[in-house]
Amino acid sequence: MSRVIDMEGLFAEALTLMDAPGRRFLAIAGAPGSGKSTTAETLHRWLEARRPGESAVLPMDGFHFDDAILETKGRRPWKGAPDTFDVGGLLSVLQRLQDDHEDTVAVPVFDRDLEISRGSARLIDRKARLIIIEGNYLLLAQSPWDRLQPRFDKTVLIDVPEPVLAARLRQRWLHYQLTEEQILHKLEANDLPNGREVIAKSRVADLILRQETPA
Repeated sequence: MSRVIDMEGLFAEALTLMDAPGRRFLAIAGAPGSGKSTTAETLHRWLEARRPGESAVLPMDGFHFDDAILETKGRRPWKGAPDTFDVGGLLSVLQRLQDDHEDTVAVPVFDRDLEISRGSARLIDRKARLIIIEGNYLLLAQSPWDRLQPRFDKTVLIDVPEPVLAARLRQRWLHYQLTEEQILHKLEANDLPNGREVIAKSRVADLILRQETPA
């Protein structure tokens, strides 16, 4: 059964994980626009102020397939759907981090301005004992996503009402100067259906982080 928490509760959970032996993994999942990246970065900054260098953020979005691959698959208009990610690549990076044999592990980061993943764009140092993984589909109870979940020590699902999600996403696409027609496609054909899939098909998380106001 999930437990509802606020950010203070998330801070406390993270510190508890950091005090456990070995490298630990905290997964933060949620619909598009739920504030996963903001939450992960806020948590990381809070931890950095108290335990410098002992945490790191690993974004799932870095494992987007390149647009050229999506074009060949006929999936470019649905970029961001569950089948448009290299789940095996993410699993491989999690394994390397869990093995803990390397001084640093290079991970990809998604550049939203360029709409591409930049390989080896962030280094995770061996000193980082807590890895904060954030992404839409981390808890999805279907192959190949379900292969990730045994790697996680604690899971969080961010709960945001759909009208708030829609408002945030609209602002995101306005920022990138999309036309109204493009925004409508993004929302109705991609973002909101993907969000419903996250809510309907994700495994029960250990923790529920509730948000009702814009991130």
